[in-house]
Amino acid sequence: MNDNANTGYFMRITSLLKARLLAPLALALAMLAGADAGRADPVVVELFTSQGCSSCPPADELLRKLAKRDDVIPLALHVDYWDYIGWKDTFGQRKFTARQKGYARAAGKRMVYTPQMVIEGKDHVVGAKPGKVMQLIRRHRAVDSGIDLAVKRAGDRVRITAKAEKPQDVPLWVQIVRVKPEATVEIRRGENAGKKITYSNIVTDWRRLDPWDTRKPLAIEARAEGDEDVVVIIQRPEFGPILAAAKAEK
Repeated sequence: MNDNANTGYFMRITSLLKARLLAPLALALAMLAGADAGRADPVVVELFTSQGCSSCPPADELLRKLAKRDDVIPLALHVDYWDYIGWKDTFGQRKFTARQKGYARAAGKRMVYTPQMVIEGKDHVVGAKPGKVMQLIRRHRAVDSGIDLAVKRAGDRVRITAKAEKPQDVPLWVQIVRVKPEATVEIRRGENAGKKITYSNIVTDWRRLDPWDTRKPLAIEARAEGDEDVVVIIQRPEFGPILAAAKAEK
């Protein structure tokens, strides 16, 4: 076999080996693309946290990283049940503690804790476990609930429209959430005394609007005064799974 023949032979073998090696990779990428194509709206990650909790800063930092992603709506809900140990959380609200307890009841749990993340209203995980959190986000990205939601903002009003591919068996909760993008706090007492922590996507208000009967399209307006961001979340009642969420377009 001459040199040209040898060269041609080895080129064919190399091409064949490359094709065989790259085929599984191409299949994996196609599967991932297909999973992401399952839904268009972002995954909601609720972090129940407190400035008075020494275990919370790593989870707060994880939420800051999630806030940079387009496929996630991360929300920091500061609870008030750690205030007694020496530092009153400047963002803490009793209604956020009540929401966390609602999730606990729905899951058959008797206790609440921080830092806790609830993903899509369904999966509960320790907020400082990034690997598990990312795994759950990917899992939910592959699921399409069949709810198409759009939120547009004009001045101090937001228009919410939605339609369901198939009607749900119960009216759904329609919730409007106000979010402060970022704030830095110097903590002077309590377990985190002396720390200066920057928080992201801080929830300042959470209101439930009239329930939605999904047998007909949703088209409503709600007030949204101020400059804070607006997020709308549609969820099954009694702290069930979140079916759709969107940040208001300005």
